[in-house]
Amino acid sequence: MGYDPKNPMEGRITDLGPHKYDTMMQPVIKENKGKWLYHEILEPGVLLHVAEGGAECYTVRVGSPRLISIEHIREICDIADAHCDGFLRFTTRNNVEFMVDSKEKCDALIADLKGRGNKFPIGGTGACVTNIVHTQGWVHCHTPATDASGPVKAVMDDLFEYFGSMKLPAQVRIALACCLNMCGAVHASDIALLGVHRKPPMIDNDRITGVCELPLAIAACPLGAIKPAKATNSQGEEIKSVKVNAERCMFCGNCYTMCPAMPLADPEGDGMAILVGGKVSNAKSAPKFSK
Repeated sequence: MGYDPKNPMEGRITDLGPHKYDTMMQPVIKENKGKWLYHEILEPGVLLHVAEGGAECYTVRVGSPRLISIEHIREICDIADAHCDGFLRFTTRNNVEFMVDSKEKCDALIADLKGRGNKFPIGGTGACVTNIVHTQGWVHCHTPATDASGPVKAVMDDLFEYFGSMKLPAQVRIALACCLNMCGAVHASDIALLGVHRKPPMIDNDRITGVCELPLAIAACPLGAIKPAKATNSQGEEIKSVKVNAERCMFCGNCYTMCPAMPLADPEGDGMAILVGGKVSNAKSAPKFSK
């Protein structure tokens, strides 16, 4: 189909931006938008929403890793095709939710999920430990102080019994961020697992003039801990470089983002902090968000 300047959107296929929100909604949810009377948790991981007209929507929530294979995604889609007319959704905590419109379909769905071993654990609702949110870690991030997927797997293995039950006083949300830039929402979780750097960045004077714009590296520091300086490289040449005031450095890694010759990761200096109450809890001062 050719381009028609009089009707530029006709026949256009684009992947820019999301679909309109209601084009892929489950039919019962779409028909009863804004008309729900109440909802209840029938058992751990199973929710029932009832509309004014009596329509019911059963939701079964299962735990899922944040990083999953294509084969696993295809299996999730096969389950949705078999029981849910192809509809499913992912929650903000990386759980998978299957939605059906009758108790009979819900029972068949649960039996199918339980028949697949622990691949699709049902839970994550009510007074439980719901799925752990985490950041990229070593998979992709360039400033991590720890991996993300590994510690989350280890923690959730120990807390797994609390995912599929509701025996805690309230729901507990745990999150892990591999550095204090905390893109994993650890600032707003009940328990924060936070990767921390404890040493200032190292300066590679053999590379710094070739890969860095020094004014950008200096300006990147939120505490003004980086100043221009003269240094000598391994060939004995005097070069323009920078120096770091270790007393002012908060080990955030902003300078490394702007200058690859200022690496921050260190096997002895890096570690993990556990903050009960989240990253903005009363750890050393009153709760406050970062600037």
